[in-house]
Amino acid sequence: MTTVKSHRFPVEIEWSHDRTVVARVPGKPDLEIATPPEFRGDFPDRWSPEDFLVAAVASCYAVTLIAIAGRADVPLRSLAIAAEGKVGREDKGPLGFTAIELAVTAGTDPGREDALREVTERAEQGCLVSAALAIPVQLSMTIETAAACQPPA
Repeated sequence: MTTVKSHRFPVEIEWSHDRTVVARVPGKPDLEIATPPEFRGDFPDRWSPEDFLVAAVASCYAVTLIAIAGRADVPLRSLAIAAEGKVGREDKGPLGFTAIELAVTAGTDPGREDALREVTERAEQGCLVSAALAIPVQLSMTIETAAACQPPA
């Protein structure tokens, strides 16, 4: 009999005040989440559910790329992602995310650019968060050599 890996990620949400909730995960700091100003929220300095969704896609792609590059022995010298979620209505449907765009800049050693490009494509397919969404995640990639990039501090 084959055993299938199974994981759970429990999160508890509790209403705090106004349009603000607190998210809790055992063993991690609590996070306040509020309605964004675009939807009449009063706390522009707090993360919104929309921020978290876009951050979840971008960070999932990043950690997936880091892991795959490590397993493939492809040197990853730098990685930066600018992510943007687009919200709108299509064909008079409900308001919702229509796309999430990731502009990825990754650095590697000279001569390893093709290997990094292949790893970036595998990471795009391997991100669990993107795979769970019904909207497209659009990726644009810039590959640099180590001479053009700075390693993380």
